[in-house]
Amino acid sequence: MSILVVNKIDEIRNVIKNYRNQGKSVSLVPTMGCLHEGHKSLIKKAHELADITVVSVFVNPIQFCPGEDYDKYPRTLDADKIAAESAGADIIFAPSVNEMYPNMQKFSDLTIVTPPFELTDIMCGKSRVGHFDGVETVVTKLFNIVQPDYACFGKKDIQQLFLIKKMVADLNIPVQIVDCPLVREDSGLALSSRNKYLSEADRIAAVSISKSLSAIKSACESGIKDIKKLLDLCIANLDKKIDLEYLEFVDKNTFKKIDVLNGPIICAIAARIGAVRLIDNIELEV
Repeated sequence: MSILVVNKIDEIRNVIKNYRNQGKSVSLVPTMGCLHEGHKSLIKKAHELADITVVSVFVNPIQFCPGEDYDKYPRTLDADKIAAESAGADIIFAPSVNEMYPNMQKFSDLTIVTPPFELTDIMCGKSRVGHFDGVETVVTKLFNIVQPDYACFGKKDIQQLFLIKKMVADLNIPVQIVDCPLVREDSGLALSSRNKYLSEADRIAAVSISKSLSAIKSACESGIKDIKKLLDLCIANLDKKIDLEYLEFVDKNTFKKIDVLNGPIICAIAARIGAVRLIDNIELEV
């Protein structure tokens, strides 16, 4: 049976209801499409967890900030069907913007799910104000529409993953969040849909992002705990074409910024190469 593509909310609800009546469990992998091996790893995990795997493909306009690449974001639904099916997906839910946000004229028209300010005034949330409001709102809508038993998210978007786990706990949403490993190219570059924007030369330069994180991990393992020294080490390992947006250290369990390296830590980075913004992170035990 070929993968089923559904565009309407009422239809996906009816499809899921029929599977539920058969006693089937359901997993969800929310995506914005342009599926790559990282997405496929999430789909494979979702396929292992449940009888029916749904992949949502929706470029969510309300999580893009002014001046970002919403209009240019790659839309590759035909290729996404093939990738999702090959990884074990049963259904693609690919709604239009009007289906998800009927009659929306502006962001302020919507009821929004807003995460705590102290957890978004850092890292990606600080430079992309309102981004996580858009993420949590669309994810909540997808959970309400599909009502999955499991939802799989990758660790590349580590701040997003933490905030979604907190949202699910705070709002008593009956879904188990499954975090899946960050997937890299052979070069070490974290897989991202935005890698498509990179020229070959830029792709080579972008590898220095993951190399800088590896250098920080090695330094920590050798006993260096001074954050200023680690920042300097990061900058020294970045290609000259890379503009560092942030390098931040947060407590893995609370996601609060730390001044002293102690315990399980996330070291996260965002950087730009030309107009392309890339993120990456690494876990540290200090």
